[in-house]
Amino acid sequence: MEQKHDNGCNCCQAGTLKDLERIIAKDLLSISAVFLRPEQPFTWASGIKSPIYCDNRLTLTAPRVRDHIEAGLARIVRELYPSCEVLMGTSTAGIAHAAITATLLDLPMGYVRSSAKDHGRTNRIEGRLEKGQKVVVIEDLISTGDSCIEVVKALREAGAEVLGVASIFTYGMQTGLDHLREAQVTNHSLSNFDTLIEVAAEEGYIRKEDVARLIAFRENPRDESWIGR
Repeated sequence: MEQKHDNGCNCCQAGTLKDLERIIAKDLLSISAVFLRPEQPFTWASGIKSPIYCDNRLTLTAPRVRDHIEAGLARIVRELYPSCEVLMGTSTAGIAHAAITATLLDLPMGYVRSSAKDHGRTNRIEGRLEKGQKVVVIEDLISTGDSCIEVVKALREAGAEVLGVASIFTYGMQTGLDHLREAQVTNHSLSNFDTLIEVAAEEGYIRKEDVARLIAFRENPRDESWIGR
């Protein structure tokens, strides 16, 4: 597998994938793709009060950040899933990232719909996928893990061998980790919640004393006691 991207990009030159976590965290903060607001929490659809808002679609409109992300995703596939034969994006957020990463790696790609079409060939999986092919799923965000697990199930039912998931960002919540483990799904993210808040405190996006509050949220999002700390 040959990675075509090589233009001095930080993500290509980062010493380890652990080093890459900080680069991507800085990128996401710089364009507010991940936004921290511990004093004025956001409300999720579930009703949970959250100090973090994540919209990785913004990375597509920031060329430098997008370049880092696609090079990073390609590096994850190349180093951690070297036998990958096809990339499959999650619909809709993972599609563009899968397409660009596949171009860098010279691999075929497709995507998996959230549900089958109700017309035409009623496909759920778009793009050619042969039984037995080794697939990596490209996802933008891992929270509970449920959406990407459904994609993996659809691919497995179609006869694919799913090697795992490569994602941009994960909250690292225990619920998500448990769901992935139970479904026997491996995920590798470019960055994560703990690295992000460490970088955010260093660079002045949040106060250093907010770090413990944010970790408390990550450990149990349904316990709102972190808000008053």
